[in-house]
Amino acid sequence: MNMKKIRVTIWHEYGAEKLHEVVSRLYPEGQHKALADMLMQESDDFDITVSELSQPELGLPDNLLENTDVLVWWSHFRHDMVPDDLCEKIMNRVRRDGMGFIALHSSHGAKPFDRLVGSTGSMSWGTEVNEVLWTLLPSHPIAKDIPLYIHLPSEEIYSEPFCIGHPDEVIFGGWFETGHFLRAGVTFQRGLGKVFYFQPGHETCESYYNKDIVKIIANSIRWAAPTAGFTDPGMPMIGNLAQELGITTRPDAAE
Repeated sequence: MNMKKIRVTIWHEYGAEKLHEVVSRLYPEGQHKALADMLMQESDDFDITVSELSQPELGLPDNLLENTDVLVWWSHFRHDMVPDDLCEKIMNRVRRDGMGFIALHSSHGAKPFDRLVGSTGSMSWGTEVNEVLWTLLPSHPIAKDIPLYIHLPSEEIYSEPFCIGHPDEVIFGGWFETGHFLRAGVTFQRGLGKVFYFQPGHETCESYYNKDIVKIIANSIRWAAPTAGFTDPGMPMIGNLAQELGITTRPDAAE
């Protein structure tokens, strides 16, 4: 039986690759296209579209957004170029329609993520060093087939305090050789939608070529995909519910 593929849109600001040779050498067509290629090698579960900030309608026209099951987001220097009305559309798709939202690396500062979480997403950061990514919740679907730890020989230091409040689940923790630590893979339920933040993915590092990192992102897409056949009915208030259900209220109920 053919299973319906998950419609994934990978949105990227696609700026550093055009400005810095070290990034363009590592990701000649951009991180988003490299990640899309790796995801398609990892699984045939996905129907992937890549989009960029510089494209018409900022790479997210209404038709594409309405036909996206999971939106994977990477932004860094250009958070403020995403207008409020687009953020509102994204939040509505997540909360009302159940679209999944995956925020990668520096997207901790992205408008859609911060507004969905209800915080600033701020943290401490530093240079690139060795990171050990620990699996803290191995029973979670996002951690399926992931080892106890993943060694990343170069990743940008991200460190607590991480201003995201209290996530529903902390699945991964990032320990850096400098002693810094971050809640590196966390989940949130927002309305009908699921949100996952995942820390690895600095533009000068090779993390999106690491098969375990890609598998985590693939697992998170499957986890965040909307529940089939369910949408928010909008909770209309129609008449007296007790009367419609044939429930007889006590004579003294109104007294």
